[in-house]
Amino acid sequence: MGQDEVVVGLDIGTTKVCAIIAELTPEGESKVVGVGISPSEGVRRGVVVDMDKTVQAIQKAVQEAELMAGLSVGAVYLGIAGEHISSLNSRGVIAVGGDQHEIEADDKARVIEAARAVAIPFDRQVLHVLPQEFSVDDQEGIRDPVGMCGIRLETTVHIATAAATAVQNLTRGVERAGLRVQGICLESLASSRAVLEEEELEMGVCLVDVGGGTTSIAVFYQGSVRHSAVIGLGGQSLTSDIAICLRTSWSHAERIKCGWGAARAYGIGQEEVVEVPGIAGRIPQRVARRELASIIEARMEEIFAMVGSELSRSGYADHLSAGVVLTGGGALLDGAAEQAELLLGLPVRLGAPRELPGMSEQVSGPAYATAAGLVLMGAQELEAKSGGRGSGLEEEQSASALGRAIKWLKAQV
Repeated sequence: MGQDEVVVGLDIGTTKVCAIIAELTPEGESKVVGVGISPSEGVRRGVVVDMDKTVQAIQKAVQEAELMAGLSVGAVYLGIAGEHISSLNSRGVIAVGGDQHEIEADDKARVIEAARAVAIPFDRQVLHVLPQEFSVDDQEGIRDPVGMCGIRLETTVHIATAAATAVQNLTRGVERAGLRVQGICLESLASSRAVLEEEELEMGVCLVDVGGGTTSIAVFYQGSVRHSAVIGLGGQSLTSDIAICLRTSWSHAERIKCGWGAARAYGIGQEEVVEVPGIAGRIPQRVARRELASIIEARMEEIFAMVGSELSRSGYADHLSAGVVLTGGGALLDGAAEQAELLLGLPVRLGAPRELPGMSEQVSGPAYATAAGLVLMGAQELEAKSGGRGSGLEEEQSASALGRAIKWLKAQV
């Protein structure tokens, strides 16, 4: 198996680092051959706070995946999140030249370049420029204008940016671990690739990825990204609340959250009791599980209220016919989907990565959506570069909403 037949997705989160190695089969499928997971202690809310610990976590996860796969890897597709992520929509317009005014690929590239020509602060780095739709003269809602005739060509694009130093530090950590960054992708977009269906992308859907340190949001309508944002609250906020309110250690609070936590207090019987270990040998206390759920519920309400605010800002809250898809480790809490549905007023389903050949149950849950999505996107790009199915594949991808989503990594700059 050559290096050009292997793709690696690397998710560097606040609580864990996950590496998934997949090979591209002759049939064009992505087959998982190695998985590595390591606790993350050097990253907080998507930002590197301890370089050495970050490097060690990356090396451990990748080495574990390499050992399982029986091969060494040199490049990875990297996911990125954090409060420093911001986005905006921009519009560009050009005049179409030529005697016949036929729109060519160069015209399409020029109008996208015109749309991205907005003032970006020097300390920001552009991650993605994602076309939403095109307009030719007075005709709107065009997916691909190439080959059409017109005088005026317009487009709207979604531009995602990140703090340049945050990207540099994350990239530096990967490089110090002996790897090369082959591509960088917003975690919300990668998770979307793994859990969303084509119909949802078309009808309108909001993906909410509740991670360890942050909650990422991506809003889709008619197959395109319309809004994206990152909220600086996640699963660790719940753990912190539990540790403070129940006067126990962080590690004990995390175990209690995972074993007994619930996003809603409603429906939990008064007789259910949780034993909370004391700090430094103090006597353990017995706490009603409903009280534990009340602590978690308050923070989840805050997170979903912020998600609701982002939906209002997007302007597409009334266009989400497919509702909300909840993924990430925080989605595993009992009652999380029900609580989101109640607070957002939209149908909510739990999103887990679509099954890949070779994927074990260990990484088939919502907590691994980002890593799985990075693999899928990287594998698609790898296949396109290798020319496995030629230009026909490109045409097939361009023709579908899911195909456009697959091309997200190609929109990087």
